Amino acid sequence: MPPARKRPRTYDPAKIRTAVLAHFGNVRDAVRTLTPDQLAGPTRLGDWTVRELVAHIAMATEALSRAIDQEPPAKVELSLLEWPPATAAFADANIDRTRAFTRENPDLDVLYARTEQRLAERLAATPGERLLATRPGAMNLADYLVTRTVELVVHTDDLNAAVPGLDVPYDRQALAACTRLLVDALAVKAPGGSTEVRVPPYAVVQCVEGPRHTRGTPPNVVETDPLTWVRLATGREEWQEAVRQARVRASGERADLGGLLPLMR
Repeated sequence: MPPARKRPRTYDPAKIRTAVLAHFGNVRDAVRTLTPDQLAGPTRLGDWTVRELVAHIAMATEALSRAIDQEPPAKVELSLLEWPPATAAFADANIDRTRAFTRENPDLDVLYARTEQRLAERLAATPGERLLATRPGAMNLADYLVTRTVELVVHTDDLNAAVPGLDVPYDRQALAACTRLLVDALAVKAPGGSTEVRVPPYAVVQCVEGPRHTRGTPPNVVETDPLTWVRLATGREEWQEAVRQARVRASGERADLGGLLPLMR
């Protein structure tokens, strides 16, 4: 008999709302300190400048407010765990949209103040079950909020990498939700029970086809920290390099996840 399918992980909507607002506030505080030279500097995202990256963070956050302002769709089209791979279809278009958005919003302080105010107002007045028309597909607000933690955490890491010493802090709940969603996305992509992936203190999943362990230490174990996992899952870091640098500890013949990563870009 096949093992029972696990229920999808649930998230506390109130905590996720608070986390998204808090993390965006952390980014806003940091953006205020950036100099013109820093804003003109390069990032690890192709030829994006820091200014374009900063504008993209606001654009991805403001997408939530814009979706709330639209007429709700008739039905859900996308579950939370279907969201990570669904984003790939829009990666190229996001480059052009980000550049246009950057040109349209030259005053970053005004942009961030507007985004933060609109977000706070709409979240306070909108229930979690409200359906939203998002680019990958219709989702409910509670699920779409979790996807915003991924956008915020991933691009905060990009920003910290681009501006040494900036050190934008990560909201703990936002980092936890981002980590858990991307770990669960791996288990969906490679279902099974032969390998245990541990990202303490936030997530543990079993995945990859093969012999299933029932007790004791599993034969195949992968363990890493949350930010390394986020970088691996989004293509910011290569598997073999992370293993070589001991940022990932992998043991067992089914512990090589290199062929399954990244999960999204």
